Amino acid sequence: MFHRRRYTLQLPSRTLILGERTLVMGVLNVTPDSFSDGGLYLQVDAAIERANKLEAAGADIVDVGGESTKPGSTGISVEEEMRRILPVLESLRGRLRIPISVDTSRAEVAAAAVNLGAEIVNDVTALRRDPPLAAVASKHKLSLILMHMRGEPRTMQKGPFARDVVRDVVSGLRGAVAKARQAGIPKSRIVLDPGFGFGKSYEQNYELLSRMPELARLAFPLLAGTSRKSFIGAALGGVPEGQRVWGTAATVVASILGGAHIVRVHDVAEMAQAARIADAVLNQKLIGTDVRVR
Repeated sequence: MFHRRRYTLQLPSRTLILGERTLVMGVLNVTPDSFSDGGLYLQVDAAIERANKLEAAGADIVDVGGESTKPGSTGISVEEEMRRILPVLESLRGRLRIPISVDTSRAEVAAAAVNLGAEIVNDVTALRRDPPLAAVASKHKLSLILMHMRGEPRTMQKGPFARDVVRDVVSGLRGAVAKARQAGIPKSRIVLDPGFGFGKSYEQNYELLSRMPELARLAFPLLAGTSRKSFIGAALGGVPEGQRVWGTAATVVASILGGAHIVRVHDVAEMAQAARIADAVLNQKLIGTDVRVR
């Protein structure tokens, strides 16, 4: 059976152990137009309630984002992105026991977010949109998630898709790591994400899932973000986003068995259960529930 490597991920306030058990990142979209939950948490009170529920359900990290990157989206201004997320981060400061990630690709947003307690930057463009983001992460000792995206959200699902998806992902992530390391970010603060659903055909997403051990050879911890995505709906006959829980669970288990250390999900309680079973298979023993963060 595939052996998942263990890593430590250095955050400003703590160290996360990766690989002992899978960490669950809960999604908090403060947007009107995200593909699955757009508009549900636009108000600060609703966002805070959602964050508390994510933690109570078993999330190890909360990922707060203010800009939709669904296929066809055209983006928003940096001012609008900060208007959406900064009040939420300010209200969350000191309320959660788990670390907060900010889902942004802009240096200015990340710099503002760190002053409000964010410890991780989740960049879906892997430093392509705003390279100075790496300097912000380095200066503030933030962890950085680098995600592969072929193209940009507005056109990424219109192709052309890569002829060899694994080669394309590996090449893109290696280039992103080189930029991050050049900016002074140590390996112990970097996580890689193959970018399920971002510029890949439906078939290529399943190929990535089946070939996750090849991505593990990059020797960085891996994050898998498959939650509710359209390639799951396609395989289930076109079921809508809200009915993809069990399909998502299958992809979560597959990604963990292939080497994922973190799974980014909407349905935290259900996916935490799926992750525990996958961990038990990987480790061939029951995983305790009291070892979240060290």
